[in-house]
Amino acid sequence: MPTDSWINETLYEAWGQRFRVKRELARVQSPFQDIAIFESETHGRVMVLDGVIQITEGDEFVYQEMLAHVPLLAHGEAANVLIIGAGDGGVLRRVLQHPTVKRAVMVEIDGEVIRLSREFLPGIAGGAWNDPRANVIVGDGIDYVKKAPDASFDVIIVDSTDPIGVGEVLFTDDFYRNCARILTARGVVVNQCGVPFMQADELRDTSARRRAFFSHVTAYVAAVPTYVGGFMTLGWAGKDAGLTQIPLETIRQRASQAGIEGTTQYWTPEIHVGAFNLPPYIARHLPKA
Repeated sequence: MPTDSWINETLYEAWGQRFRVKRELARVQSPFQDIAIFESETHGRVMVLDGVIQITEGDEFVYQEMLAHVPLLAHGEAANVLIIGAGDGGVLRRVLQHPTVKRAVMVEIDGEVIRLSREFLPGIAGGAWNDPRANVIVGDGIDYVKKAPDASFDVIIVDSTDPIGVGEVLFTDDFYRNCARILTARGVVVNQCGVPFMQADELRDTSARRRAFFSHVTAYVAAVPTYVGGFMTLGWAGKDAGLTQIPLETIRQRASQAGIEGTTQYWTPEIHVGAFNLPPYIARHLPKA
């Protein structure tokens, strides 16, 4: 690819972002999606799926830290964690930072995402692929959740594309019904719910679906620069409402004991607690208590 070329994101029809490309590293049409990885001038290496920016080396830490550390530190004793999607390995890496975790099952439907991430984005997962606690499965997360035993996971983290194409089935009633079934008594499921300034229907519809199966449904926010449109929401559905109200000092103590505090670039105990305090333009799309 010539050095004066640009890649334009196609997520929104009338608004978007573009990157000037230094070098294209890979472009693969998998059985599920078009995958491109390129080297940018500003954000390091970038992965694009079906024309939509998924992850950049420059700001991946924001999304990954908040998707993993918030539910695990809120729970405090999560031993069994299920990750659906997240083929770049960044969520797996953060989950495995927690010494309470004895087993981390990661189910990614597109093996090409894993292969290309390991080859071209090795720093995102680090050594997570070789951790003996990790069980990485190339397969259908929907099918895995359907067949998993009752109460077999403490935390489920869903790192998917938006509810179109390959990611659509991860936003259905059947999926959330099975998530509730396989979670333990204090279990929680988190997943990305889009940028509500532009994708309010994603947060609203997903939250309403989860409300049928979980007693406590809310969201928390993270500001990821390359997910344009302001705050991104990370949907939260749990069986214990108290997990989103853990005192600041308890979160700090858990993070210190886990060796997390001081290793992050976005997450802090204060950010953790504050992330559940939603602006009204976001909160209004959640189910009423």
